[in-house]
Amino acid sequence: MNYKNISYTISHIFVVLFMYLFIAHRYSRPKTAAICAGSFLAITIPNVLKLNLFPENQLCYFLVTIYQIAMTQFTGFFISKGRDSRALFVGLSASNYVIAGSIMAAILHIYTGSLYLCIAGCIVTHIILMLILYVKIRNIWVNFQKEESIGSWWKLCLIPVFFYCGFSCFAFFPYTLDDHPESIPGIVMFIIAMFMSYIIVMQYISSESQRSAIYWQNILYESYTKELENQYYLVEQSEKNLRILRHDIRHYSGLIDSLLDQGEYHEIRKITEHINTVTDENKVTRYCSNLIANTMLSCMMQKADSLSIVVRRDIVISRDIPVDSYELSMVVANLFDNALNCVKNFVERKKFVDVKIRCEEDCLMIHMINEYEKEIIFDSETGLPKSRKGKNHGFGLQGVQAFADKIGGTLGCYCEQDMFHVMLFAKLGTIPK
Repeated sequence: MNYKNISYTISHIFVVLFMYLFIAHRYSRPKTAAICAGSFLAITIPNVLKLNLFPENQLCYFLVTIYQIAMTQFTGFFISKGRDSRALFVGLSASNYVIAGSIMAAILHIYTGSLYLCIAGCIVTHIILMLILYVKIRNIWVNFQKEESIGSWWKLCLIPVFFYCGFSCFAFFPYTLDDHPESIPGIVMFIIAMFMSYIIVMQYISSESQRSAIYWQNILYESYTKELENQYYLVEQSEKNLRILRHDIRHYSGLIDSLLDQGEYHEIRKITEHINTVTDENKVTRYCSNLIANTMLSCMMQKADSLSIVVRRDIVISRDIPVDSYELSMVVANLFDNALNCVKNFVERKKFVDVKIRCEEDCLMIHMINEYEKEIIFDSETGLPKSRKGKNHGFGLQGVQAFADKIGGTLGCYCEQDMFHVMLFAKLGTIPK
């Protein structure tokens, strides 16, 4: 067996390993591993045709190579969770990645003629490059594949396609490196350029995605803050109007006494109706002692009333708390809003939300419960539910998680008996400085 047989076999091992590691799986790990093993056999066995039985037949070499490329890409597409252009991009990149090991084997064979050095160099090259890509961009790739609504990667697929065609023309077809060893410096620089391009492009895409996420999150928080400020102003104005009414009540009392003496009961009824109207219009419901949190709760309760949703509440938030009142209000609003949106279209008996909040000097606990009908899918890394609305959504819970991390707390979400629970707990005496 010549070095090409071994080099190709090693490359096929690493190409299926690359796809196994860098593609978000549709199936369980054992099943995915079994599919990859079967694909390895289907890709490797035809090497006998082009390398041993018909080594000089270029048509055979071309047709077998096309078959192997197609089988490799089908495998990546088949095992991927999304089965879209992102899976194709990873499969094409896997083919490019393994070419580097094959080229290293050819270079070592040209300069040393040692089969053992060829094998060792091929394996070491594959391992080093895979480790670099695993550390630098593996998480980026996998996370992008898990996004439910993300732009097409068809244009990005052109990158590995043109790199692969370039490699083929440089090193394998129609002439090999054995025939033209003077191409070795150029092909080495080509390999370096390819891997640097992958790392730079993927990191740039990741940073742009994060920047976009931060932008939309800020927009969300800004809208909540404006609403909070508006509600705060209304509460202050209502309290001011009630203070004025209390100040003027003695004048109304004197007027009523005078009208009683005159027997003008109809006019007295008008005065009492006016007092009741002013009182109702400026009534401020107290859900807790903290003004900012109470303002946001008032806003959420108005929304619940407009949707005919029953809110069963148990809320205690002290006037002075050791966390930022605005941040706490944003967290409560996000969780409350998510729960209301979940149940707003349910039948009447399911249109309820349980809200339990305790925020005092030593601890913070928020526990919200609501029914759900559609299956809730949790992110395997964050443990948070995935938004069904797609891109630029789902930042509410991410903001809650950031708040929990900031105060040294924990955020947990789980389903139990058709009820969705979200709970945040923190000992406030241990808030990081």
